[in-house]
Order: sequence, then structure tokens, then C-alpha cells
Amino acid sequence: MNVKDTDPTDTPAVIVRSQNDPTTQVRFSDRYFPDEYGTGFAVEVHAEGLLARLDSVITWVWGPEYLADFLDKLAADFRGWEGERAWSTHHLALRAVFRSGGHVGLTWTLRPWTTQEDSWEASVTTWLEGGEQLATFAADIRQFLDRGTPAGTR
Repeated sequence: MNVKDTDPTDTPAVIVRSQNDPTTQVRFSDRYFPDEYGTGFAVEVHAEGLLARLDSVITWVWGPEYLADFLDKLAADFRGWEGERAWSTHHLALRAVFRSGGHVGLTWTLRPWTTQEDSWEASVTTWLEGGEQLATFAADIRQFLDRGTPAGTR
């Protein structure tokens, strides 16, 4: 995971790589703000033989659950949980599971259309350590999505 914000002509990006296979990754980039409550961005999923990208995913601070808040809750439960936890917006879905050894599987699913049954869908699973690695990723996503306001001030 890393947040890149060094070149002023470049937009920030966050990349999460699976600890089991670093070629499996999800990249968040090309951030924009459609209004004061939303953050738009591109999402790419990479795995061996797979590259899929959506250019316009939007998450809202007033939605059922904000992506950064969802990830913060996962990180706070570093001792684990039962079953699957899920978050979604129109074109991006995230499922999280906790496994023995303190590992968290994050399955990211891209869907370009929410109404067409014959449209494509692509998923990858990134595995992270449920403690510091997941907490760092959650903080990176919050920094990427927020407009520079401190957490909790939305």
C-alpha cells in the first residue's frame, strides 16, 4: 500500500497488493470531487491474466457507509470476526473475510453496469495482515478519499 502525492501534476493514488501474490493488486487513482459530499475515482484490478478498470466510481460521505469508515471498522476488529462483511457502491463492491492467522481477504468486484445482465464483472482478492497492514491501508484510503479534512470532521 502507498499513497503517492509527490508530483503536483499527478493525482494521488493508493495501491493495495496481496501479501500472498504481489502481482494481485487494486489501484485507486484519478480522484475528483463531483460535489462537496462525494469523491470520484478510477479503480483498476490486476491479477495474472486480468486487468480491468472503471474510470468513474463515486462514494458518498452520506451513503449507507463510507468506504473509509468501513475499512476503519475492519481494522479496528483486528482480532477477527465471523462471516463476511460487505460494502458497495454502484460499480464497486467489497467483501471482507477474516481467516486464521490474522489474515483478512478483501474481494474487490468491478461492475461497469448495474442494470445490464450481460455486462462483464471482474474480481480480485487481496490478502492483508489484519493488524497494522490493514490499518495502514484504511488510513491511506481515508487520505485518498477525503479533501484534506481531518477524520471525523465530515
